[in-house]
Amino acid sequence: MNENLFSSFVTPTMMGLPIIIVITMFPSIMFPSPNRLINNRLISIQQWLVRLTSKQMLSIHNQKGQAWALMLMSLILFIGSTNLLGLLPHSFTPTTQLSLNLGMAIPLWAGTVITGFRYKTKASLAHFLPQGTPPPLIPMLVIIETISLFIQPMALAVRLTANITAGHLLIHLIGSATLTLMNISTITAVVTFIILLLLTILEFAVALIQAYVFTLLVSLYLHDNT
Repeated sequence: MNENLFSSFVTPTMMGLPIIIVITMFPSIMFPSPNRLINNRLISIQQWLVRLTSKQMLSIHNQKGQAWALMLMSLILFIGSTNLLGLLPHSFTPTTQLSLNLGMAIPLWAGTVITGFRYKTKASLAHFLPQGTPPPLIPMLVIIETISLFIQPMALAVRLTANITAGHLLIHLIGSATLTLMNISTITAVVTFIILLLLTILEFAVALIQAYVFTLLVSLYLHDNT
């Protein structure tokens, strides 16, 4: 009960050295490369989900956008698996760190913007000034559109960080309340425990949904620039 509320968000260390790199590499073990002619049920389900997600996400892209297929699928698998692993007891969720999320969002956003200026220069520049804008408003709208463009990676990172952090804090608070109420009122503790179970199920859904939303927004930015 004396544990700090934010201790689960502190980067874990081993012998004084941060092990965040080892933790971020760990989810790749969950997706083994099949080496058999007939796969088992787990690998078959994984491959079916990957094909279904990639088909839905890449259906709007042209040939240049579909070249990003491997990157997009690797991104959604990484975020989804790390979010799910973070729900295990005494674990660490890398996606609660804004620095990590910015490290993913900024290069991906910059890649889509550079791709747009390379292949669709006129269309990319046209986004800064909507058609039919009155001449007195042109400087203001250009500034607003430029600011909105540079806010996109920050919005990606903050959205993912806020959703995952809020869920973990709620689970921590309700779990602590359940332990406290066990010595006061058993009925209230049972009700609180049921709420905790429902919230945990909701967090499993949020973990997958946030991975899909993050990757989908990157995919939409790519679609606008290819």
